[in-house]
Amino acid sequence: MRDNIDVQIATETSLPVDIEQIKDWAVGVLKFMGTEAELTIRLVDEAEMTALNYQYRNINKSTNVLAFPANVPEMIQLEVPLIGDVIICPEVLEKESKSYEKPLADHWAHILTHGVLHLLGYDHIKESDEKVMQEHEIKILKSFAVDNPYEH
Repeated sequence: MRDNIDVQIATETSLPVDIEQIKDWAVGVLKFMGTEAELTIRLVDEAEMTALNYQYRNINKSTNVLAFPANVPEMIQLEVPLIGDVIICPEVLEKESKSYEKPLADHWAHILTHGVLHLLGYDHIKESDEKVMQEHEIKILKSFAVDNPYEH
């Protein structure tokens, strides 16, 4: 199943975790949620993240993660569903982990989990949906031996 996770590196920022760990976390989220899927994880610099955030959300600043669900026509049959792309900005994650006083690798696991859950249809616009999404994140992260990111 790890072959269904494509990781693209489009940043020169050094990564605190290796590609295999990133794939393991993504597969772990999918398994925890009881699904098999194909997705791409793209690691970008702040300039690319800002451009994407502006183009798709009309917000002219960088962000930690964006998720772009795939829109595969029904007539195309795939062995494994293609669910989309998770875009992560390592520079933002590094700043946030310092600000939140959280271990950087733990923050990576959280943000990756968050992005994959978005591709699986979870959101946090409504408070009730946010609670469900956070409950999933907490349980998944616990399975990765990562503390609850919402406890301070």
